[in-house]
Amino acid sequence: MKHSLQLKLGQHLTLTPQLQQSIRLLQLSTLELNQELEQMLQDNPLLEREDEDEASYAAAEAPAHTAEAEAQSTETPQPESAESEPATALDDADWNDYSTAGGDDEDSDYAQGSISGSTLREHLLNQLIVSPLTLRDRTLVAALIDDLDEAGFLTQPLEDITAGLQSELEELEPEEVETALKHLQNMDPTGVGARNLAECLTLQLRALPPDTPARDAAMRLTAHYLDLLAARDVGKLKKMLGIDDPALRAARALILSLNPRPGAAFGVDETHYVIPDVYVRKVKGMWIASLNADAMPKLRVNRVYADILARHRESGGNQLASQLQEARWLIKNVQQRFDTILRVSQAIVDRQKHFFEHGEVAMRPLVLREIADAVELHESTISRVTTQKYMMTPRGLYELKYFFGSHVSTDNGGACSSTAIRALIKQLIAAESSKKPLSDGQLAEVLGQQGIVVARRTVAKYRELLQIPPANMRRAL
Repeated sequence: MKHSLQLKLGQHLTLTPQLQQSIRLLQLSTLELNQELEQMLQDNPLLEREDEDEASYAAAEAPAHTAEAEAQSTETPQPESAESEPATALDDADWNDYSTAGGDDEDSDYAQGSISGSTLREHLLNQLIVSPLTLRDRTLVAALIDDLDEAGFLTQPLEDITAGLQSELEELEPEEVETALKHLQNMDPTGVGARNLAECLTLQLRALPPDTPARDAAMRLTAHYLDLLAARDVGKLKKMLGIDDPALRAARALILSLNPRPGAAFGVDETHYVIPDVYVRKVKGMWIASLNADAMPKLRVNRVYADILARHRESGGNQLASQLQEARWLIKNVQQRFDTILRVSQAIVDRQKHFFEHGEVAMRPLVLREIADAVELHESTISRVTTQKYMMTPRGLYELKYFFGSHVSTDNGGACSSTAIRALIKQLIAAESSKKPLSDGQLAEVLGQQGIVVARRTVAKYRELLQIPPANMRRAL
């Protein structure tokens, strides 16, 4: 093989570190961006927030460059500052603040622990500890508690639980596990330990006073005919239960007042906060998008370190120089991120102005390509900008992706967005008669009369997206 040197020309895309950072920041939500910036603020001393204490700059700009001047400035007494805040007596509110902040008060610790919220397992085990059961029965009940899901239902059949416990407890009989289940089902919350929804509701009905109106009919209904109730089969229910319409409605109302997930109240739900990136307001007849100033981090280069780097640039300081460049990149990329969000948001507002005027029924079809062409960016960039970015409008808070959607052709040659069709379906169902709800086929016919041609299965899909049950489930008893 003969070796030779050849010169070739070619093109390839190289993502610089600055461009990589810009892309990464663009796809972050506001909360994720703040977390990212906090880490960068800790790692880079040349980067800081603008709202930090200005006292450091005043001290840096003072002509105290000699050791004697610094010593003199530190030894100068400051009696004025001590007299500027005279001591005042603590009122009741102050005492309350101190008592709740302290960690030595046993009563306050107990109160905090009691309201902090326990899990379902902890709540049941606390009841089990004070119960008069034997150690063997407590062990069985504790095993059943460990098998509960978040809603309070048993996740395995009793036979499987018994088989799993026989290796730990000698001569374990299935009757013992069934007895332990009875003990569990007598605990609070009522309905816990049920094996299915029917048993859960029956346990709650059984715990009501015997003279509760419609209690007996409701117990028979949940124990044997819950599927008929779900199917709204009124005629068959009245025949099976031997009751009339008022009695059936009373039994149904009593069942609806029960809790189908008794253990869910003990779950710990995380609170997710959404910070709007953009506000939309109507100014002089025009819908205008503006950035949320509170969501924009105010960053700057630390002048103290920057001055030190400028004075000692010739003596090295490559690390500080690199961190200075990174700080400048970050500040520029953060500003560019919000500028891009604003441009995309305004382009969306311009094309969806009828939505802001009239609501979802006036939403027009919109795709990423249309916005990308308007702001001269790539579709992938528009996708990043509209993900986890939120717009506060007079009609509520919406993710930017909400304003995009597919379209359906109309009879007059136009197009209607899927969001508008879902809004129309929701309006039609809200205005229907509870005695004769509209089927999916009837909804499709009504939409067709308005010039929107959609298939019955399309209506069914949109209805399910709206979490609206079918016609037979919407029929009033």
